[in-house]
This record gives sequence, C-alpha cells and structure tokens, in this order.
Amino acid sequence: MFVELDVGWLAHPFPTGSFKISSSKQIDTIRSLGLDQVRVNTARSDPDPAEAAPVADPQAYALAQERANERAQAAQREALQRKERAEQLSLQQRTLVVCERRFGEAVRQYRKTLELIPSHPKAAAEHCHAMVSGFVGEMLMEGESAIRLLTEAAGDKSSMHPVNVTVVSLLLGKAMGLQESELVELGMAAFLHDVGKAQLPDRVRWLEENFSTAEYKLYQEHVALSVKVGRAMELPKGALMAIAQHHELVDGSGFPLRAKGESMVVGARILALVNRYDNLCNPTRPAAAMTPHESLSLIFAQLKTRFDSTALSAFIRMMGVYPPGSVVQLIDDRYAMVVSVNSSRPLKPRVIVHESGVSKHEALILDLEHTPQVGIRRSLKPAGLPSAAMDFLAPRQRVSYFYERLVDSQMGALA
Repeated sequence: MFVELDVGWLAHPFPTGSFKISSSKQIDTIRSLGLDQVRVNTARSDPDPAEAAPVADPQAYALAQERANERAQAAQREALQRKERAEQLSLQQRTLVVCERRFGEAVRQYRKTLELIPSHPKAAAEHCHAMVSGFVGEMLMEGESAIRLLTEAAGDKSSMHPVNVTVVSLLLGKAMGLQESELVELGMAAFLHDVGKAQLPDRVRWLEENFSTAEYKLYQEHVALSVKVGRAMELPKGALMAIAQHHELVDGSGFPLRAKGESMVVGARILALVNRYDNLCNPTRPAAAMTPHESLSLIFAQLKTRFDSTALSAFIRMMGVYPPGSVVQLIDDRYAMVVSVNSSRPLKPRVIVHESGVSKHEALILDLEHTPQVGIRRSLKPAGLPSAAMDFLAPRQRVSYFYERLVDSQMGALA
C-alpha cells in the first residue's frame, strides 16, 4: 500500500510523509504514531495479484511503467527537498544557539566585572579586554558579518544594554574604517560606559521623563562615576574619553560638559548614537518601546542634528531601513519579521515569514537578496499584526543583537 501520513514531517521518522510500505517494521512504526487512521492512495499502491490482469497492450504497459518511474523520481525529489530543508533548519538553529550562548557569556562577564571592580579593578579590565579583543579579531577576519536578532532573552537591562551597545558599536566602528586598536578602545568604552550606575540609587539609574531637577542631576553623575572607575581600571585614554563623552551631542545639547562635535572623539560619536538607539528600543518601561524601524526613523527625522553625520550615515547603511527586530509586511501581503541584516547589503535583510500551515519551529529564514520577486512593503507595529501572525512571529519586547560570521555555504543555505 502507498500511504500518506497526515502529520507534520517532524512528527514521524520517515524521509517523506508519502511512501509505499515495504516492510512490517514500517507498519509497526506507523502504529506507534498513535494515528486514528492512515490515508491510502490506491492509485499508487500495488494491485492485488489475485485481481491483476495480464498485460494485453505492451504500449500501455510501457506507458504505465514510465509514469511509475516519474512518480518514483518525484518522490525522491520530495525526499531530497525535505532533507535539504531539515539541514537548513538545523543550520539556522545552530547559528542562533551559538549567538545566544555568546551573548549570554558576555552578559555574565559584565556582571562578573561589576563584582570584581571594587577589589580588583585591573583584573576586571584584563577580562574585559580579552573579550573585546576576541570580538574585534573575529569581526576583522575575511568574510562578512551579519547583525542577528536573538530570541527573547532573560536578564535585566543593566547587563544586557552594555552588551547590545558593544556589539553594535564595534560593527559600526568597523563600517567606518576604524583600526584594530581603535576598535578595541571603542569596545572597552561601550562595554563599561555605564559601570558608574552601580553606585547610584536604583530609581535614577535609567533616565525617565518625569525626573525632577534633582533626580536628573543625580542621574548625570553616572558619567563621572564611570570615568572614575575606568581610571581605576587603567583604561586607555581613548576609552576614557569615549566614556566621558557618551552623553555629549554634536550640537552641544548633551551632558555633562555640553561638548560639541569637533571636541568629541570618534568613539564617543559612535557610542552616543548607538546608546540612544538601544535605549529607544529597550526603555525601562516596555510600554514605551519603539520598534527598531521606528527608533531609526526617529533618530534620522528628528534627532539627526544631535549626532555625527558620518556616524549616522554609516549606521543607517549598516542597519538598513528595517533593522533586525522590525515587523514588516511584504509586497505579497504576508507578514514577516527581520531577523538578520548583512551589513554590506542592508536593503536585502533576512526575514522569517508567517505562512499558514507551517509551524513556527519549521519556518525557514528567507533571504530577500536571493528572492528578488519578494520585497518589503511597509513596517508596522507588532500590535498591527493579525493574531495568527503575532503568535507565529512573536515580536520581541526586548531587542537583543549579536553578530554572526557568514560563509558562502551558510549564505547559500539560508537563501
């Protein structure tokens, strides 16, 4: 008998869900699936020998054999496609697991740094330097890097924020052509720019619109406190300057010194921009969060005079119009979420597409670079998604990024 299993391909161990039974072991396996019934395709099943009539027409027999061979070839192609899909799913899951593991390690490193600073500041600096140098070395290797959206990560903003800012700042610094030593100093500054907040009362560690004048002044003190910690750690001058200026703005409206663009080091210009972007995406109150697309649009439309034009242009080129985490509608009306952006081709991100009949655990990343017939029509707020698309795409309340190395085989597999 030729059977057709009406279950997802991950719910059974066979290469394909449609096949001709060839052994009693297969029957036992089908029974173990707990199905109430199994569909039988009689047209593709072997005829009952007792009912089979002798072949009277050789031409008809040859035609039947040809069709049988075509069906067998189609089944082989289907099995190969399922195998390739399984391999692609496995690859994209492995790369995501690696990114999330490394992000988690960096978060733990930050917490360990805060614990180590009071008693062993130089040792804390050495641990941070080793981690940042590793990131920089990987980013400068041959090949391309992509910005990868992570799944909803557990953790507090105080430890996730510096990791986000470090990863994006380093990628932006690389895009702007910074040298290796400059990137290491930038990475150290990004990772440690808020260490002084540990000495502030909890209520003023993150800026709120309803701060009183006294609370706002106390909040601003975290910059000087962070610089003081950085000196105790004996950070290089470039890193200290970037920390000291990470809230300065090129139009002179920042703090604490209201420094203007010409007096800001390059690292500070990068750090000020990335820091603001991450705070817009991940505010203290989740209800106030903007999507990555909205955050980037706000910075460009309303705040661009506050940030270095060179850094902002490079940032937009790197993140694309729809940064990872953006919820979009495609030109064919399907809904999707941007999960990865190749910084060298930001207008063609990789997306996960909501498709009815496909489990979100079996959804493949669609590379828009290799599917020119599919494009993005518009960005939208997660609240604008239909309920089925909302459940499938699961937009992130907290946006976390890491980088992943792209090799030819991986880029092809995700196409």
